[in-house]
Amino acid sequence: MFFYKEPYKLIFHYIFFLCFIIIFIQFSTAVHSNEVYKIDEIEISEKFEQNFNKNKIINKAFGIAFSELISKITLSTDRDKLNKIKSSEIKNLVEYFAVTDEKFINNLYEADFEVEFNKRSIINLLEKNNIFPSIPNKKDMLIMPIYIKNNQYNASLYSENNFYLQWNENNEKYNLISYILPNEDIEDIRLIIENIDEIENYNFEPIVEKYNLNNFIIVVFYENEIELNVLSKLHFNKSHKILNYKFNNFNIDNLNSVKNVIKKLKNTYEDEWKKINQINSSINLTLTLSLDSKNYKLINNFEKKLSNLDLVAKFSINKFSNEKIIYKIVYNNSPNKFIEEITSSGFNIDTSSTIWKIK
Repeated sequence: MFFYKEPYKLIFHYIFFLCFIIIFIQFSTAVHSNEVYKIDEIEISEKFEQNFNKNKIINKAFGIAFSELISKITLSTDRDKLNKIKSSEIKNLVEYFAVTDEKFINNLYEADFEVEFNKRSIINLLEKNNIFPSIPNKKDMLIMPIYIKNNQYNASLYSENNFYLQWNENNEKYNLISYILPNEDIEDIRLIIENIDEIENYNFEPIVEKYNLNNFIIVVFYENEIELNVLSKLHFNKSHKILNYKFNNFNIDNLNSVKNVIKKLKNTYEDEWKKINQINSSINLTLTLSLDSKNYKLINNFEKKLSNLDLVAKFSINKFSNEKIIYKIVYNNSPNKFIEEITSSGFNIDTSSTIWKIK
């Protein structure tokens, strides 16, 4: 009996170790949530009647959350491709949900929901519909709206300009751009008036540099008896783009007319910003990295970082031993971009061998 005692222990520990590996592999890459795919503060209010069905309320919350997520990560021109998606399909995309507040008041059911979608499932859905998602980078931008009527080159600025007054009145929750309107600075007004004849070519640098913002938009509105012409000069991430649009039946004194133009322009600017940050999911770079399997803090922080990198399509544990863990990562960009993202988050990476090492 004594002879078999030690081998029995070894077999027991070996079985335990294998079980641990299987559980670790299956669940370690799923425990960290991605904030991009989590939508919160979803407010639902429904009449509490005899045929009240809470499942319908939950499905409604899923639909609102899905619409908000898709609006945040896709171009407005791509959203029509997903119009026919069914409630049951959306439900299958949900990773988890929570009711964060719930109450019954005066025959009304009111609840706040939080919904998180499975990143891989969302990406697969977009790929299936030939849609490239965009990294939802939120950004503060200076917006300089200038209004000129009847080609008189007499600009209406700031509080005299309805575009200025209405620009931030209605903002969608999913918008990535937060607009900063300029102050009514006398010196700025003087500079604009002095350059009004060449306003389309004026670079606005003396005004823009006061706000310490690298991204800004100059938008000039020209109204005549027939139409409204809009010139937009976009300065995003050191790139420059000029857009021209026309709007018929416009009236500067009609606030609904002004708001409609602003809404269309904001959608355009959002799309242009998203194009810069679009993820080309057709690029599937496979990376292999190793970590010390005894450094649990490093492992946890690394997996959490991978879960929140939008360019990481998926990752999994390829091998596991008592010395190291080998990860297989599918990345939608270049090796240099991955190194940049990882090192900027405080990780050290050794790329001297085929299998890179995270320290």
